[in-house]
Amino acid sequence: MALSKIQPASIDLTANYAFTGTNSVAGLEYAEKKLSTLTASSSSTLDFTSNIDSTYNIYKFRFVNIHSSATAELRFQGNAAGGSGFNETMTTTYFVSRHDENGSNGQIGYDTGNDQAQGTDFQRLADNFGADDDSSLCGELFLFDPSSTTFVKHFISTTQYYQSAVPRTNNTFVSGYFNTTSAIDEIQFKMSSGNIDSGTIEMYGIN
Repeated sequence: MALSKIQPASIDLTANYAFTGTNSVAGLEYAEKKLSTLTASSSSTLDFTSNIDSTYNIYKFRFVNIHSSATAELRFQGNAAGGSGFNETMTTTYFVSRHDENGSNGQIGYDTGNDQAQGTDFQRLADNFGADDDSSLCGELFLFDPSSTTFVKHFISTTQYYQSAVPRTNNTFVSGYFNTTSAIDEIQFKMSSGNIDSGTIEMYGIN
């Protein structure tokens, strides 16, 4: 009879073991797969124009050391399947926590200048981060069920960046929805001015 359970007292934790076959853990069903990586090099935009489809329910975009050529905002927009541009209608919220290097200005609050109400502009994910050599931004954006033709398309984003002009640390929280029942199959990232000088954006599919 095959042994289906291992008693804790029967395992020598100082030894090495090799396991064969298929192993799974009940309840741990979260899995993500990297689908693509875009690396900036004085890039005006970084465009994800493939692999956003019904294969995955959630798409995650990971920002790794995004560096801007100018003090500017990191922004994004989507394009509906068969659409002609990145100009989808969205409603969003934006709030930020911050703390200056000199110990002052520790606060958290809603920023009404960075949200949209049925707007078609590129949505700000981070405001006014600098172009100093050591300045960069990291974070993530999640897009939920973009291939649905029944519901609007929700997203949430968190970024952390060094605002060099002050200088300070900023942690932004952005969320909202594309107000369309058409599938969203393309996402574009860009700066409000200048280029994405360097850094990478990775796209993952999550089930």
